[in-house]
Amino acid sequence: MQQVEIFGEIEAVNISYLGNYADRFGSETITIHNDGRVLRTMIRSVAFWGYAFDGLSPEENTSPEKLTSFTLQQGDLCSCIIECDIPTPVEAGKEIIEGRLHVRLDLGEPADTGGLDRETLNLSLVVGDTIFAGSGRSGWFEGELEELQSALPVGTYIKACINCAFSDYSPYGHGLFGSMACFRDNKEEYLSAETKDDIFRVWDTLTEYVQERYLCPEFQRRRPGTGYRG
Repeated sequence: MQQVEIFGEIEAVNISYLGNYADRFGSETITIHNDGRVLRTMIRSVAFWGYAFDGLSPEENTSPEKLTSFTLQQGDLCSCIIECDIPTPVEAGKEIIEGRLHVRLDLGEPADTGGLDRETLNLSLVVGDTIFAGSGRSGWFEGELEELQSALPVGTYIKACINCAFSDYSPYGHGLFGSMACFRDNKEEYLSAETKDDIFRVWDTLTEYVQERYLCPEFQRRRPGTGYRG
């Protein structure tokens, strides 16, 4: 199911991903709804939301009784495995192929440090009859998508913000998913930024934060050496 809405001049897509949730109490099919900014899903009749797959929290005022079968760390869901398939356009020559990005995220047990004892992200991309699998070593959508991109044939690329000339990450660091900065309203200055000082100088001119899999009409393929992240 796909519905297009307009936010300013840029189209945002409301799309639903079929997936699966599993923990020590069992597993069930889930649907993850994504409006381009926020992820939402229902698990065992409890509504969860968040800006990233590793930051899903129960809706405010959810009764404690409904949360007894879940494990939370600092309010976020953990001790579980979340999987889903994300439609992902891939351009090969002049042809657009509807690829499918499979996400498998293993969120470990709460650790004394306030984090988790593990967090393992595995991505694979299905293009036609071929499956490209990442190593799962990077721990970020950024690194895993870049690894998948490097495995694609020459002239074939994932057509999404992760490969856009006007997107970058903060020098301070970023989360698992959904924290790319888009500079589509200040393209020239962004493209001239090469050092950390340069990117700090233009950082406040970013248009908005976007998800790696987002795509807007101003997409241009990123070339090596582009902007701060190269």
